[in-house]
Amino acid sequence: MQSRIFVTLIMLSVMIAFSGCTGTQAPPVTSPAPGSGAGTGQGVGSLVTSPTDAMPDYSLVSVTVGEKDYTGIIPVTFDGGMGMNAVTKVDVKLTRADGSVQTYPLGTKKGDIVELEGTRGSGSERGQADRVEVWVTMNTGQTYRVADVLREYRSRG
Repeated sequence: MQSRIFVTLIMLSVMIAFSGCTGTQAPPVTSPAPGSGAGTGQGVGSLVTSPTDAMPDYSLVSVTVGEKDYTGIIPVTFDGGMGMNAVTKVDVKLTRADGSVQTYPLGTKKGDIVELEGTRGSGSERGQADRVEVWVTMNTGQTYRVADVLREYRSRG
């Protein structure tokens, strides 16, 4: 049992480290994509991360947002945790570099995965960044943002 708690704490620490809380943030997009904005009802997504929500110890769950590969795919995996039986819904929100926003459902079983189609770069070492947010809804109706990270395009080379 103590090893589970230890593993959960390690996973939580890794999530916090990758959530942008300890790293530098990318600058926000300064110009919205053509045809989008407040008047169209679609809105422009923000590429600036913010701190995630603190979940109670008894309901901790872990979600891993993988690195974006050279094809622009970003894997998101539900890792489970002490509170996984209380999770009713997991939503993954992808904000692409062009400002478009899409939401994908993620399963609530340990190991469930969704692959997001992020912005693909042009082959440069550093490319456009996409923002990934993960929202977990518990059976109490409470919703927590458990991940908020930027994923940059990585080339094959």
